[in-house]
Amino acid sequence: LLIGDSGVGKSCLLLRFAKIRTVEQDGKTIKLQIWDTAGQERFRTITSSYYRGAHGIIIVYDVTDQESFNNVKQWLNEIDRYASDNVNKLLVGNKCDLTANKVVSYEAGKALADEMGIPFMETSAKNATNVEQAFMAMAASIKTRMASQPAAANARPPTVQIRGQPVNQKTSCCSS
Repeated sequence: LLIGDSGVGKSCLLLRFAKIRTVEQDGKTIKLQIWDTAGQERFRTITSSYYRGAHGIIIVYDVTDQESFNNVKQWLNEIDRYASDNVNKLLVGNKCDLTANKVVSYEAGKALADEMGIPFMETSAKNATNVEQAFMAMAASIKTRMASQPAAANARPPTVQIRGQPVNQKTSCCSS
């Protein structure tokens, strides 16, 4: 799942990488399905179901927009509130190609990520800097977490058995 303020480049990152892509990690084939919030973040209406279904969440801010960086902690609070406890996270500072307009330093992004205990990288969707690396790093961290979970966690979800007697069907004017 890609989240962050409107205009930080989430859709551009997604388009640069591709919405659904099969990749290989350590000889295993992994199908990535990447969700973009499609502008819902402008209204702060990203539903909890987006978070619940995610194995990994990339929090994106714009390195030329201080406010988008300031809002990262709010996005992390949303993740803590709605996502599963062990969801993988990655902080991404996008638009690193715009060096003349940069207001959030690499060091500031890295310091925040370190404070939150999550990985960090800068990207540019425009010139593809670190875009593939960001998604591949997320895939690798998800794969590592899933491999370390007990087999029961990856098993089928519990089922409910319903017992009882069939209800007698009465004939109606429409039955033959």
